[in-house]
Amino acid sequence: MEIPESLNRVYQTICVYLCSSVVKDMSKVVVAMSGGVDSSVAAALLKQQGYEVIGMMLRLWSEPGREDSNRCCTPDSMAQARRVAAKLDIPFYVVDAKEIFRSTVVQNFLDGYTQGVTPNPCLICNRKIRWDFMLDHALALGADYLATGHYVRKREAESGKQQLLRAVDRSKEQSYVLYGLTQEKLAKALFPIGDYPKSEIRKLAGSFGLPTATRADSQDLCFLAGEDYREFLRRNAPEISKPGPILTRDGKVLGQHQGLAHYTIGQRKGLGIAASQPLYVLAKELATNSLIVGIEVELGRSELVADNVNWIAVEPPSASFRAQVKIRYSAKDAPAEVRLMDGQQARVQFDAPQRGVTPGQAAVFYAGEVLLGGGIIV
Repeated sequence: MEIPESLNRVYQTICVYLCSSVVKDMSKVVVAMSGGVDSSVAAALLKQQGYEVIGMMLRLWSEPGREDSNRCCTPDSMAQARRVAAKLDIPFYVVDAKEIFRSTVVQNFLDGYTQGVTPNPCLICNRKIRWDFMLDHALALGADYLATGHYVRKREAESGKQQLLRAVDRSKEQSYVLYGLTQEKLAKALFPIGDYPKSEIRKLAGSFGLPTATRADSQDLCFLAGEDYREFLRRNAPEISKPGPILTRDGKVLGQHQGLAHYTIGQRKGLGIAASQPLYVLAKELATNSLIVGIEVELGRSELVADNVNWIAVEPPSASFRAQVKIRYSAKDAPAEVRLMDGQQARVQFDAPQRGVTPGQAAVFYAGEVLLGGGIIV
């Protein structure tokens, strides 16, 4: 008996669905859980899609006596993550990462300010903690993938290379902090929420009955316990709070700063000096312990050099190419020409001067929605 074409198409569709379900049932994924709504929904979506899901949370370092105040891995956050895991009926593990977090992320933060730059701890945390340390633990559990609640997407290009893409919700987009990922790491990565706007993630959390559905987001650095970073530096690296002169570019002394680490490029308020027009921090000269200030028109920079550049596709597009460049996590893209230099450096020439070009932050290069790579501004 001949099967009608319409039924044959239905049959083929069912076979494809069942085959893909079998593949997913055989795939094990560890979800990096924080006790927040994003990672909770990531775990729920993957469970719904047929993956074998395991929840994992890292116990990170915090200053003694401030464990309850940190943004990450507080007792409350851990309890929330456990509740979500129980709701989803998935295993949940807590891994002690205090020592490696302290020796890499926190020490890099302190060293950066000691060297007169403004480090971004999230960059090294994602590279060294999440996509090295945590991925290794996930693979040790037999997982095929590590999933996170980052607002970012990935896809496979026609060349077979993995691509990292901006999220659908540009207001929550987080690809900037993941520019250091490699082809090997991306092949093991899943980003379940990158195709959704944040508002939809909240709705999904409610529909899944997750206890984190209304949990507030936090933007603070996890180990600062909600306080100003300057207080953290005063306690943990008091030697860098050394006063020195506040100078104009031509050497005029305007006052005294309280330590170069307490100021950022582009800062206007809190300088403690009087002037006929607003002054901004232009540079920090470590050799002379001088803080250089000037008026707004002096603030823009037309070029920068990025070091230790990582290319997502292994190789750069060409020796010189056009790109949209982001110089801070919250900065807008700026059109520029990117030219390769010796070693792992790249020179960026902006079409228009940019405010807030800050050594220690990352310059990240995009071609439309595709993240090409990035490096640390030097």
